[in-house]
Amino acid sequence: MKKFAIEIKWAILFAVIQLVWMFGERIAGLHDENISKHAIVTNFFAIVAVVVYVVALLDKRKNSFNGKMTWIQGFISGLIITLGVTILTPLTQYLTIEVITPHYFENMIDYAVANGLKSQEEAEAYFNLRSYMIQSIIFAPVMGIVTSAIIAIFTRKK
Repeated sequence: MKKFAIEIKWAILFAVIQLVWMFGERIAGLHDENISKHAIVTNFFAIVAVVVYVVALLDKRKNSFNGKMTWIQGFISGLIITLGVTILTPLTQYLTIEVITPHYFENMIDYAVANGLKSQEEAEAYFNLRSYMIQSIIFAPVMGIVTSAIIAIFTRKK
């Protein structure tokens, strides 16, 4: 476990940052009165996620590899962070929906139906905790693998 302490730290930090972002979205009204802007603004979290991975891999390079790191070392480190993030994803989804913004799904369903984006049944099938957990458990590793592969290119050092 000590060997992966840096990755565990960054996976936990990622989850905390994700929760802070969700709280920020709620405060900005993106989960209710500004819900029409949510689909655009929420995508900016990708920038934050990339920055977290860059800083995490730089931390790993500095503190585990004496300032040198190959692409494969960086990639593996990123994969371990991704595993941690994926494991924590159901918890962050649950906390977001149950604690930070409990009316999110109700608001999204109302918005989608009122704007003709989905039927009531389609909206209810899509905007619920089970659906979001499944989506995030799939999305987290896919994006984490891609991000790790790319960031490892830029953080490697001979």
